[in-house]
Amino acid sequence: MRPLSPGEPAHVGRYRLLASLGAGGMGRVLLAVAPDGRLAAVKQIHPGFAHDKDFRHRFAREVEASRLVSGAYTAAVMDADPTAHAPWLASVYVAGPSLREAVDAAGPLPPVSLRYLAAGLASALADIHRAGLVHRDLKPSNVLLTADGPRVIDFGIARAVEGDSELTRSGSVIGSPGFMSPEQAEGGPLTPASDVFSLGALLVMAATGQSPFAGTSAPQTLYNVVHTEPDLTAVPAEVRALVEPCLAKDPADRPTPAQLLDRLGPVAPSAQPWPSPVHELIRAQEAEARAALVEPSARRRSPVLAVLAAVVLVVGGVLAGTLLDVTKSSPGTAVPVAQGAPSPTSTGPPAPLSAAGLRSVDPCRVLGGDLTPKIDVHFFSCTYEAPDGRWLDLQLGDRVPTEAVVTDEIARLPASVGPAGGEGRCTAIALIPGQETHGISVTTSPGVGDTIDPDPCGTARATLTEAIGALREGGAGWQDARGTLATVDPCALTDDAELGDLFGVVVGTEPDGLHECRWDVGGTVEVTLERAVSPGRGGQDESPVELGERTVYQQEFPDAGSPACGVSWAHVRVEEGFTEVVRVLYRATASGADVADVCGQTRRLAERIMPRLPQP
Repeated sequence: MRPLSPGEPAHVGRYRLLASLGAGGMGRVLLAVAPDGRLAAVKQIHPGFAHDKDFRHRFAREVEASRLVSGAYTAAVMDADPTAHAPWLASVYVAGPSLREAVDAAGPLPPVSLRYLAAGLASALADIHRAGLVHRDLKPSNVLLTADGPRVIDFGIARAVEGDSELTRSGSVIGSPGFMSPEQAEGGPLTPASDVFSLGALLVMAATGQSPFAGTSAPQTLYNVVHTEPDLTAVPAEVRALVEPCLAKDPADRPTPAQLLDRLGPVAPSAQPWPSPVHELIRAQEAEARAALVEPSARRRSPVLAVLAAVVLVVGGVLAGTLLDVTKSSPGTAVPVAQGAPSPTSTGPPAPLSAAGLRSVDPCRVLGGDLTPKIDVHFFSCTYEAPDGRWLDLQLGDRVPTEAVVTDEIARLPASVGPAGGEGRCTAIALIPGQETHGISVTTSPGVGDTIDPDPCGTARATLTEAIGALREGGAGWQDARGTLATVDPCALTDDAELGDLFGVVVGTEPDGLHECRWDVGGTVEVTLERAVSPGRGGQDESPVELGERTVYQQEFPDAGSPACGVSWAHVRVEEGFTEVVRVLYRATASGADVADVCGQTRRLAERIMPRLPQP
């Protein structure tokens, strides 16, 4: 884990970057924190790969297929953006060394650890195959050893088995030679049995330190995979009996993951499933992640914002009581006046370029002409496609990058225009009046057709000018806003008095975009409204809890220094497995705070927020 380079963007999508975890030929991996406080591993693909005319469509399909995978031995996919100039995928962060690193540090694993590894890998493959996927690249660096078992990661080149897309089509060899199946080495069609062969090769590597088919070159290794029988004499007998059928050349002769689990039988739980050096590596990575996560809210704010916050505290102390009393209908049910929203006495609509005005807009109805809306995953953005295949991504309430130089003007607003990381890519962003840390932006890119715009910044500027004009004119509202979270100001779902009662004195309030709000209460309280995978499908660390008449999903982060708890629930279903989601996160900083108490406070705030949401 390394610090981020100076000038590095603070965010990838809605994920705040903390550190660099590594890099490879496909791109890099970053440690980040999600809006709900979860740590995430963000895999950012090198922009060069996005020039492939089929890459973005393929990447998007694979991400959606991977979202179906969840289980105790996989790192669940949390989010992704195939439309970014450098496409990215966020998965649950897993602290632990790779199998390769573990064997290098501790030597070949003992039989008891090999049983844990085999059981975990077989369970992971069962979950992956149940979702209709073939992993295709099961290798030592894609298996992480955690304190409670292995995790299979990186479904970046997984392929959906079913459907007309032929994503497992023959003729392409993707994977790592020493751990490929014979059919994969020959470029043939793949089935789940291919992953079982890779599992067998991984177990041999864990038991001996090297692939059973290792050669002096990649072609020699591939030849060995297809034509030679592995030497398993160094593999412990009980593991050898499990491995041999997995390494059968004929896929039909290999066991299924379920059959492997039956052959293994019960694996007794252990507080230390791996050799001591491996657990030392795990603890070191956990400590590094905690250290990277500790970032006081004061350091997140710019000096200007800090001064403004101090002024607001002085002035707001005089006004808050009056304003909050006006909006209360009964104790405990206050819906306060939110920043950017009209006051209770306002009779007209909000200003079109205010935060409240932008929340009332469907971004896929702003631009017209020959542009076609293609991707509308988020409330605040829409990706349009031009007739020649170029993409134009419109974002409302986008955070202004720290590196942006605001010396321009677009549609009478302060603006910044500059390259967006590659040929044919440019971003134009205009600052929102009254909330200059956020803006309205248009990013141009070649799209899946790899069509290079000769003047991308000119196109971005012209398109943003058109968008701002359309926003000022109105008429791009949500066609059916009943029950949606899209129009809700998260900062207006609670107030300082209520937060003070639950958590302590509110020091400051900071909107982040249109649908996230953060309060500094010594610790941090965050409320996020978004479209996302339905809670309960995002990973094994979510526990269902009954809260009133709803089932919410609770996540505990029992850090001794800053325990945190997140509560999320589905509000309105958008499509299968995809919903409008409310997330409430509280991260305490009080020394000795208990995570159970922190979760109790978080649930109480969630319970108070629920009746204030629009009813579906």
